Order: sequence, then C-alpha cells, then structure tokens
Amino acid sequence: MLLRDKTAVIYGGGGAVGGAMAQAFAAEGARCFLVGRTPAPLEAVARRIREAGGHVETAVLDAHDTSAVDDHADAVAGRSGSLDISVNLIVADAIFQPLSEISVPDFGTSIARTLTAQLTTTKAAARHMAKQGSGVLLFFGGSDYRAKIPGLGTVQIAMDAVEALRRQWAVELGPHGVRVLSLLTGGVPETFPEGPEQEPYKQALVDATLLKRAATLADVGRVAAFLASDQARTMTATQVNISAGAHGD
Repeated sequence: MLLRDKTAVIYGGGGAVGGAMAQAFAAEGARCFLVGRTPAPLEAVARRIREAGGHVETAVLDAHDTSAVDDHADAVAGRSGSLDISVNLIVADAIFQPLSEISVPDFGTSIARTLTAQLTTTKAAARHMAKQGSGVLLFFGGSDYRAKIPGLGTVQIAMDAVEALRRQWAVELGPHGVRVLSLLTGGVPETFPEGPEQEPYKQALVDATLLKRAATLADVGRVAAFLASDQARTMTATQVNISAGAHGD
C-alpha cells in the first residue's frame, strides 16, 4: 500500500473531491481524519471508508478558527505519532459573478476568507511536519493564467492566490523535508449539480480537453494518493496537471 502508516487530514473531507481523496488515501492504508463544518457529509464519507475496511475519524470545526485547527492538528499528531498529509479543499464564500458586479467589500471578504483558511490549516500541519522532517501539503484547484472563462468572480482569483501561497510554502518548508504540491484538474464534471441545465457546462469541460474526457473523482483520488506517497518523493514546488490537456502546453 502506498500510504501504509501515514496520517492524513482532509479539510473539506465531506465534499465530493475531499471524499474521493479520503477514500483513495484510506484504500492505500492511510489513517484519515476528515474535517468540516457539517457532520452529515463527513459521516457519509466516513461510512464508505469504514465499509471498505479503512481507518477514518471525523471532526466538526471551522477552518477559520485558528485555535480549533491547531488543537485538532496537535491531537491527530499526538494520537497517530505523526501528521504526514494535509489537504485543504476550502474555497470560502465563492462568488460566481462578473467582477464588475461584485462589491468591493464582498470581494475582499471572499478572497480573505479563502486565504485565511488555507494559511491557518497549512500552518497547523507545517508545524508538525517541519519538526518530524517530512510531510506533504496538497492543494487543489491549481491555476492557469491562460484560462479565459468569464463569470468566475472570486474563484479563479482565489485559486491564483492559493498558488502563490503554495509556491512560498514550498520554498520555506523544503529545507525541512516537506513537499508542497497542487492539483490542476480543469474541472470535474461529477462535482456539478444534477440537472439537464448543467449538461452544456459539463460538455464544455470535456470539449476543452485533448483526450475528450475530463478528470473523474476517481482520477483525482488516485493521483492525490500517489503524490502523497514516497513514490513521488522528488516532487515539490509545482502543480500537477491532470486536466487531460485542457490546460498547459
């Protein structure tokens, strides 16, 4: 198993992408700790992991609460003996509108809350990883400055800002043996709401790829598990492109 005896914390673990990553981590032997603000989605993912024979626990907390995040990370590391993988899938208060229609206060709040959650959770994990001399920080969303999609509002800007955080964390934590990576998918059709009105948007994701198939949740989970493993020990300070050719050269 790729992640035997590893401990993973997944913030936003009750969501579609977080759940896919958690299930893949657990299938590869990791002890998974799912974190989120709503119990029901976390427990639904945890139930699937337990039914497959994996180890999982859940915790309800707000990633903007620094004390709660620190206490949880300390408890996980104390009980497991290490904190090896940390994933944050939170994009807080996302606004899908043209920038011209977003008020300045709303824009600032949305970006600040996303970056605050990322900084808070990463600091909590990095403290333990630097001390133990190993670990993987995995970000999701990636960034492509050539993307030309209108109406994304604060979402793409937040992703660009998170990428800047990822680059700086990689520089600061590299000497401590900590790897920092992000996943660029180009969009996962399975994460879209149900309904015929969503089909054109899903198809647009597929049409933008070179392979004429977009990344699936299972793809995301499998790649994330590989990146978190020692098989990818030479990879850091980069985004990993699994957009099937929709992004990148």
